[in-house]
Amino acid sequence: MDLFKDEDLLMLSGIQHIAFCERQWALIHVEQQWLENKLTVEGQFLHKKVDDPMEQDLRANTNTLRAVPLISYTLGLYGRADVVELTRSFKGDKKKSVFIDGRQGYWEMVPVEYKRGKPKSDERDEVQLCAQAMCLEEMYGIQIEIGFLYYGETRHRHEVEFSIQLRSLVCSFSKRMHELFDTGKTPPAVFMAHCRSCSLMDVCLPKASEGGTDVDQYLNEIFPRDYQ
Repeated sequence: MDLFKDEDLLMLSGIQHIAFCERQWALIHVEQQWLENKLTVEGQFLHKKVDDPMEQDLRANTNTLRAVPLISYTLGLYGRADVVELTRSFKGDKKKSVFIDGRQGYWEMVPVEYKRGKPKSDERDEVQLCAQAMCLEEMYGIQIEIGFLYYGETRHRHEVEFSIQLRSLVCSFSKRMHELFDTGKTPPAVFMAHCRSCSLMDVCLPKASEGGTDVDQYLNEIFPRDYQ
């Protein structure tokens, strides 16, 4: 299998964008466009509370690491995990745990991603979390079976199993990200219900460009004749 080089790596966080909408991913990561809305600001505030790499929670059988750097030359992705929880492995299974300098024994790694709002109807959050786990597996030569998504609205952790199907989605999305980045082309707009919550809706203009919609027709829909 061919591995990606450092200069070819893409942002891991983008896998959530492409799982939501290919056009959104391209607008952000190819055209370098980004606009804030209420949802993105709330998300950034939540991450600031957990993304301090100097803060660690040390206990006898657990160790919480924050803002952990991630990289995968197989997927061609780099980024960081909000939190990686280390739990002492009493079984000492070297396939699922790592040895840490200054800490006795072996430790299992569990990624935890913090999200605003509540669980989504699709798998975009699960895909991002699984991509983080796959990076950790490649970096440390271990197997990670589960992770957790914590939602600010519900204040509840949801366990995510890293199934074969979910891992396959990660591979498919990462491959598509590289295809789009290499071509430099932004996919055409397709207006859907979730467009209304997208911070890039005013840049994307999905209703105006969907299926080659005539611009005059679009303007007639949003501006009454009396104002044209």
